[in-house]
Amino acid sequence: MVGHGRDVDVVVVGGGIGGLANALALTLKGLRVRVLEQAHEFGEVGAGLQIAPNCTRILDRWGLLDEVTSLGVLPESIVMRDAIDGEVLTRLDLRDVERRYGFPYMVIHRSDLHGTLLRACRGAGVDLVNDVAVTGYEQAADGAVAVHAGGRERGAVVMAADGLRSVARRLLSDDEPVSSAYVAYRGAVPFEQVARLDVQPKDVVVHVGPRCHFVQYALRHGEMFNQVAVFESPKALAGEEEWGTPDELDAAFTATSEQVRAGLPLMWRDRWWRMFDRDPIDDWVRGRIALTGDAAHPPLQYLAQGAVMAIEDAWVLSEHVARLTGAAGVDWDGALAAYNAVRPLHCRRVLTTARAWGKLWHHDGEKREWRNAVLRARDVHDYTYVDWLFGPTALTPGELPPMFSGYDGEPVLA
Repeated sequence: MVGHGRDVDVVVVGGGIGGLANALALTLKGLRVRVLEQAHEFGEVGAGLQIAPNCTRILDRWGLLDEVTSLGVLPESIVMRDAIDGEVLTRLDLRDVERRYGFPYMVIHRSDLHGTLLRACRGAGVDLVNDVAVTGYEQAADGAVAVHAGGRERGAVVMAADGLRSVARRLLSDDEPVSSAYVAYRGAVPFEQVARLDVQPKDVVVHVGPRCHFVQYALRHGEMFNQVAVFESPKALAGEEEWGTPDELDAAFTATSEQVRAGLPLMWRDRWWRMFDRDPIDDWVRGRIALTGDAAHPPLQYLAQGAVMAIEDAWVLSEHVARLTGAAGVDWDGALAAYNAVRPLHCRRVLTTARAWGKLWHHDGEKREWRNAVLRARDVHDYTYVDWLFGPTALTPGELPPMFSGYDGEPVLA
């Protein structure tokens, strides 16, 4: 065993946001949890995250909301603009969102959210182990095993939070990641570097354009400014291996507004993130091995629910564990079945809606004009498109809220 010399109830594979959320949630229910992380240190790479009320609600229940709020920013609005002419198309009043759903909408540096979860795990007594690359999974009598070069880690349950290219997912599906042909550039810089630009530090601003979009918002109480530039790669569409390169970044935004083009020189140009998701699968559990986070439901980013879904996964499983714990211990088969009954249904809706939302954002020509007219006509307090996301996280299929009618007038199916 590579752990700290004690038996555990749950082995979590992966020390990202989803893995740590599962470890914390289950530890708070009285279980002994070990996290196996392949990197030498626990950490996150990236820039900003948006976390909606369905996530801040859970962080509050874990006693973490005050700390997270102290590290993040509570923006006043989400503003959508046309990336070509700069016109404001619609706005979501985030102060009213907090009144409606009871919890705030927040933006935070990814490493700050991860650090909060890591500190909470350490404080709760989670066994955190680095330099362990899990290469396989096995079922065992009344449990499961994570296999790695240094040995085997056994628990009553193994939770696989091993990301987009999950090894554990192969137990349930032979699918592969799906390329959207879109790529994201990010950049988080000190606010002084954008102070002379036409930016709105109190808002999350999304500029939607033909086959591209640009996102801007402040981080760390306005000390930093985060930008994300996303575009469709012609090289990816042509089947080239090297795609999403800086020359494509520049070309993708040549026709956009001055506000967008002014922010592009501040993007990190030495790294970029190709945007993949996976088709939804209906079963995340095989015996005592369960998928969670991006291993189960890697989304495209358009709904800003990737990290949120991972935290919801952790909360839902832990609530069923608490409900099904008795004198004989945890009814793991029952808890995993309850988790598997609701989370794939919800996350299927998020994954498919995120794909549709991306198409809506990136319209050109007549479709762009139609989209802009629809968004301009929306009332600022119309919550049709977010009620199903921002409300309380469902614990059972019967608690899942109804979906809305999609942007093309057809129902978005579960």
